[in-house]
Amino acid sequence: MADMFFTKDHEYIVVEDGVGRVGITRFAQGQLGDVVFVELPDVGAQRRQGEETGVVESVKAASEVFSPVSGEVVEVNADLSDHPALVNEDPQGDGWFFKIKLANPAELSSLLDKAAYDALVASLA
Repeated sequence: MADMFFTKDHEYIVVEDGVGRVGITRFAQGQLGDVVFVELPDVGAQRRQGEETGVVESVKAASEVFSPVSGEVVEVNADLSDHPALVNEDPQGDGWFFKIKLANPAELSSLLDKAAYDALVASLA
């Protein structure tokens, strides 16, 4: 069973077997508008929790994507290079950005669960 967590910067991570799939939330995509470009990290890159790990650009703005946890990037969503619109269509599914092998699973405790993230989003409305 996969666990899903969120950052206050509107990234999500779905963790299964010590590897997290990371992307931006539906709320973030909605704020950005139509995504037209995604810059992904290199496979093998080491990232610390909160470190910039990519960039997403839309017709309205560009925004950094931060790693929710520390670890090694083990895969990137190569489909986004040719089809960044996947982020618009399914940000929390096919529009994921990268997968990271968790260096310290205890860092997940500093992230928001779904109820806490939903409350954060509601407070921004």
